[in-house]
Amino acid sequence: MKTLIPILLLALTVGAVQAAGTPPTRIPLHTSDCIDTSQINEWHIVDARTAIVRTGPKRYLVTLQSACPRLGMSPPGLMFRPNRSNVVANQGRICGEVGETVHSRNQPPCAIQSVSMIDKARFDQLSAHAKRHGSGADQPTTMPAH
Repeated sequence: MKTLIPILLLALTVGAVQAAGTPPTRIPLHTSDCIDTSQINEWHIVDARTAIVRTGPKRYLVTLQSACPRLGMSPPGLMFRPNRSNVVANQGRICGEVGETVHSRNQPPCAIQSVSMIDKARFDQLSAHAKRHGSGADQPTTMPAH
């Protein structure tokens, strides 16, 4: 019974938040499925709020919280920054958690709303319509200080 009460309270809270029109709680990827920024092979900017990334056989859809129209521009590049807790604990991986950002050189950071894995067909479909693209060589080799 003691375990049932917190579960019921959580369910009621989530239901109330969703009913109020507030966005649902983020559900980040499991650590083994997060984007390992040191393994990025390619990236594509699909539109001002959407990027896709490939790390070997894994492919990801990265959705931003708001429009970021200059992402991937001048000079071309895409750099991910984990939140403070994941710099060390998660080896700097990007999982779709609060505080994670992506940016281009000389551009302000854009907050990441979510990260999800996608299949090759979806990745290929989105990359065919991408505005900009590049390789993982654009990633910094060390984590910048916050």
